Amino acid sequence: MTQLSAKQNIQAIVKAIKAEEVLLRQKHPLLAHQNTLGLIILLLSLSALTGVGVLYYLAIIPAWVCIVLAAIAASISHELEHDLIHKQYFSNKPFMHNFMMLTVWLMRPNTISPWYRRKMHLHHHKTSGTQQDLEERLVGNGIKNPFLRALVIVDGLLGLIISSKRFRKEINGFSFSSVFNAGFPVTTVYFAILYSVIVFHSVDFFIPLSLNSPSWLLSIMNVFEFLMVVLILPNIIRSSSLNFVTSSMHYYGGVNNMLEQTHVLTSRLFMPFHLFCFNFGKTHTIHHFVPNQPFYLRQMLSEKILKVMAQHNVRFNDFDSIKNANAFK
Repeated sequence: MTQLSAKQNIQAIVKAIKAEEVLLRQKHPLLAHQNTLGLIILLLSLSALTGVGVLYYLAIIPAWVCIVLAAIAASISHELEHDLIHKQYFSNKPFMHNFMMLTVWLMRPNTISPWYRRKMHLHHHKTSGTQQDLEERLVGNGIKNPFLRALVIVDGLLGLIISSKRFRKEINGFSFSSVFNAGFPVTTVYFAILYSVIVFHSVDFFIPLSLNSPSWLLSIMNVFEFLMVVLILPNIIRSSSLNFVTSSMHYYGGVNNMLEQTHVLTSRLFMPFHLFCFNFGKTHTIHHFVPNQPFYLRQMLSEKILKVMAQHNVRFNDFDSIKNANAFK
């Protein structure tokens, strides 16, 4: 059998993805209502996030159940944001499109503005695997030190602060203030609440603030602690899982074409993380070949397409690359 070139392998994969999409759309006419489906999924995930918050407030479910369920609901909003960045919903209706963009941002307040991220993400598709891929480098891709990598994966703000000096040298046009300000006001409020709670309880461990603070401060802290359970901790779990998965599956260095940008994560070791990032590691490679598809469609065609990818030199579960700071070798 003649060995195919990288270009021929890429073309075969793209052709297979598009052909499978056509078959699915023919089989399921409901898929034609893409705007409606996107809006319904958004409203359902928002209702789920709100609902578990209410159940926790009424003491019907414990905090840990609320955190887990809220993290899963928030993970769906990430997939919707990703689709919205590629203008998969209401592209010709600015009000509805921007309403959805704002809603998914509020559901995931530890991320930068989706309007700003659109520019960053489209740049990611052009520069994936290189020094210029700011989006992936912000979440740990290419970092060899495991402790620094873990810190960047869990806390995006600290990661930005720690990495900004290196980014200024290596990434064309990088600006710390631009990325930092892209979180205003939603992400700014998120981190203000998170660090306020951490500082309050850290000090309270040594000095009994809870016994000596004015009632207004304790009332504010009660609200902050409620938000920690229903929104902030769930999004720490969600974003940490996503950041770990995406920074593990994207290559950094040695990348020459689309076949070398990512590998597919199907290992059971990643199942707990996939729970909180909607199976991202198993399906995201499909997106690199055909970006303009809604996330649920990628899930539907993944079983067949992953077999095609395996036949055309896409790697699976390349753990050596993770050990080698994501280098493609």
